[in-house]
Amino acid sequence: MLFWVIAAILTLGASLAVLIPLASGSKGGTASSDHDLEVYRDQLSELDLDVARGLIQPAEAEEARAEIARRILRLDNAADKSAARQPSMATRLVATAAVLAVPLVSWGLYSQLGSPDLPSQPLSERLAKNPADSSVEELVARAEAHLAANPSDGRGWGVLAPVYLRTQRFSDAVTAYRNAIRLDGDSAARQAGLGEAIASAAGGIVSADAQAAFEAALKLDPANPKASFYLAMGMAQEGRTEQATAVWQKMLAALPQDSAWRGAVEQALAESAKQNVASGVPAKGPDAANVDAASSMSPQDREAMINTMVAGLDERLRQNPRDAEGWMQLIRSYVVLGKADQARDALNRGIAVFGSDSEEAKKFTAFAISLGLTATE
Repeated sequence: MLFWVIAAILTLGASLAVLIPLASGSKGGTASSDHDLEVYRDQLSELDLDVARGLIQPAEAEEARAEIARRILRLDNAADKSAARQPSMATRLVATAAVLAVPLVSWGLYSQLGSPDLPSQPLSERLAKNPADSSVEELVARAEAHLAANPSDGRGWGVLAPVYLRTQRFSDAVTAYRNAIRLDGDSAARQAGLGEAIASAAGGIVSADAQAAFEAALKLDPANPKASFYLAMGMAQEGRTEQATAVWQKMLAALPQDSAWRGAVEQALAESAKQNVASGVPAKGPDAANVDAASSMSPQDREAMINTMVAGLDERLRQNPRDAEGWMQLIRSYVVLGKADQARDALNRGIAVFGSDSEEAKKFTAFAISLGLTATE
C-alpha cells in the first residue's frame, strides 16, 4: 500500500508540472507587454513637459516622439503574434487529456506486468549470490551496513566471512567466522573456514589455533576436505612429510573426480615429492613419533638419539640452506627439546638465508611466534 501512495504522489507532482503552465498560457508575457506600454506613455508625457520647459527643441522632440511611436508599434505587433501562438481551447483539452492518460495507462500496465508486492530478499540470499551477478564491493558494503546495525545477526556474519576470505581480508574473516560460530552455532564449514582464515593471516602457516579449528571441523564432519588438507599441510610444515603425504594420498583416493580439492591435493603431493628428490633423503628431525619411540630408552640414550637427529638436520641445512621446510622443522625440534637459544639461532639463520623481506622469512617468523619464539636482532 505504501508503494502505491508514494507512486500517486510522484505522478501527481509530475502531471501538475506540465498542466499548470499549459493552463496558464502566456499571462506572464501579456503582463510584460502592458508594463512596457506604460513606460512608453510616461516617456511621451515627460517629452511634452521638457518641450514646455524649453529643455528640448521642437525638432528634437518630434524625432523622439517618432522613435517612441515606432517602439509602441513593435510592441503591439509582438503582442499580436503572441496571441496568435496561444493554443486554442480544443488544443489545451487534448493536451490535458494526454497528460492525464499517461499515469492512468502506466498504472494499469504496471498492475498487470509489475510486482509491487514482491517481498524483499533476505540478506543471506542476496549476499549468497554468485559474485558474477553483483560486485564484491556492493556485497561487502551492504553486509557491513547491515551488521553495523544488527551485530547479533549470526547468519549475516556467516555469509560475510567467506567474502572477506575471498577478498584476502583475513583478519576480518577471522572475526566474522568467530562471530558466526558464537551467535549462530558451530558447523564443520565454519570451523574449517576459521582455520583457513587464521592460517592465511599467518602467511600460510598452520598454527595451533588454526589446527584446533580444523580438528573441530573434522569432529563435526570427518570427510571435510578443507580441514583434512590443511591439517596435512601443518604436518608437512612440522617436518612430518610422510604423514602429510599419507593424508593427501588418502584424500586423493576418496575425492570425487569433479572435486575442486583434487588439484590442490595433487599439487601438494607433487611439491612433497620434489622436495624429497631435491634433498636426496627424507627429513629426519625428531618429530612427536620419534620422541614417543625414545621414551623407553634411558635418559642418556634418549637425549643422545634426539641430539644426533637434530645435529644431522642442522648439518644438512648448512649444506642445503634453501630448504624452507627444513628450517621450520629445525626450529620446532629445538623448541620441543626446550633449547630456546638454539631455536632462535636457527630462526635467525633461516631468515638470513632467504632475506628479511622474503616470503620465507615472514613464514619463519609467523611459525616461530606460533611456537612462542621470537627472533633476536
